[in-house]
This record gives sequence, C-alpha cells and structure tokens, in this order.
Amino acid sequence: QVQLVESGGGLVQPGGSLRLSCAAFGSIFRVNTMNWYRQAPGKERELVANITNGRRTNYADSVKGRFTISRDNALNTVYLQMNTLKPEDTAVYYCNAVVVTTTGVLTPWGQGTQVTVSS
Repeated sequence: QVQLVESGGGLVQPGGSLRLSCAAFGSIFRVNTMNWYRQAPGKERELVANITNGRRTNYADSVKGRFTISRDNALNTVYLQMNTLKPEDTAVYYCNAVVVTTTGVLTPWGQGTQVTVSS
C-alpha cells in the first residue's frame, strides 16, 4: 500500500560526501516522522537521524555536525546529506517513516542502500 524507495548509496573515500534520498509512494494522506537508520555488519540497527513533519530534527551523537537530514513534504521525500564520511559510517542505510493513509497508520521500511567508506 505504501512503499519507500531509497537511492544514493555507493563507495566513497574517507572525508567524502554522499546524499541519500528516500521517497514514499502509495495511498498517502500524510507522512509524519521520517527516519534514517543504519546497520553495519555484526551490529544492531541504529537510528542515525529523524525529522518530524514540522522539520524538527534529531541526530545520533556519532553523526552530529557531519550529517544533515531534510525533507520535501510536497514530494514525500527525505534526504540525508552525509559529509566528512568516516570508515565507521560504512553500513546499509534504511529509511523508515510513519505514514498516515486513508485506512490507517503504517510504518514501512525502505529496501536499504549500501554506503561504503574506504580508500
């Protein structure tokens, strides 16, 4: 009923930048909080950043000052600008959102996009 489609991952050298995008498609009335998570091999999935419908943001301590989350409500899209990337940022990044539909509230996940930081 609602799908999240991610793009923008890839391989980048330490100190480089990447921008991830995640768009919501389907029978959407409103998208509330949008989240970016990541999961590195052998580690638990962790919250990287989130942004409310009113654009209030929250970041993990490990990415503060380097990552910026933003959203375009007209496009139901959330972005994650990642600067000064470090090898420890290597992970699969997932978006997740609280989506209000005409029949209820859903919390779909994106398919994940690989980010690899390596020289």
